[in-house]
Amino acid sequence: MKKLRTIVGASALVLLMAGAAFAQTDGHGLPWDNFAYRVITLAVVLGIIWYAGGSKIKAFFKGRADGIEEELTSLETRKADAKAKLAEVEQRIANMDAEAQSILEEYRKQGEAAQTAIIERAEKSAAQITEQATKAAENEVKQAMEEMREDMAELVAKAAEQMIAKKLDKKGHEALIDKYLTKVVLK
Repeated sequence: MKKLRTIVGASALVLLMAGAAFAQTDGHGLPWDNFAYRVITLAVVLGIIWYAGGSKIKAFFKGRADGIEEELTSLETRKADAKAKLAEVEQRIANMDAEAQSILEEYRKQGEAAQTAIIERAEKSAAQITEQATKAAENEVKQAMEEMREDMAELVAKAAEQMIAKKLDKKGHEALIDKYLTKVVLK
C-alpha cells in the first residue's frame, strides 16, 4: 500500500513537471522528444534521491509521525492531569467556607477558654485582696483596741491618783505607807 502511494505521488509530481514544461513552450505543439528526456531525467533524479535517501526520508517522516503521536499522548495526559488539578482546586474552594467556619469556631472556643481563665484569675485575686483587707482591718481594730486600753488604763490611773490624792490627807497617806511596808517586811 505504501509503495502504491509512493508511485502515485511520484507520477503526480511528474505530471506537474510536465505541465510546467508545456507551459514554457510556444504553445503550438508538444515537443515529445524533449518531454521524454525531461521525464526520464526527473525519474532518474528522483530514483537517485530515493535510493540514496529513501530510508532516511521514510525514517524522518516516520519519526515525525511518532513524535506527533507521542506529543498528542503527552498532551492528553497533561490535559487529564490539569482536569484533576482543577477538580482538586474546585473542591478546596468548596471546602474553604467549611474550613473557615471550623477555624472561627476553634478561635471562638479558645477565646472563651481564655475569658474563663481570666475571670478565674480575677476572682482569685479579688478573694485574696478581700482576705488581705479583712486581715488588715482586724489588725487595725486590735491595734486600736490596745491603744484604747492603754489610754483607758492611763486615764483610770490618773483618775485613781487624783481621787486618792483628794481623799488621803497626810496622816492617811502615812498610815497607808506603813501598812504596805509592814506587809513587805513580813513576807
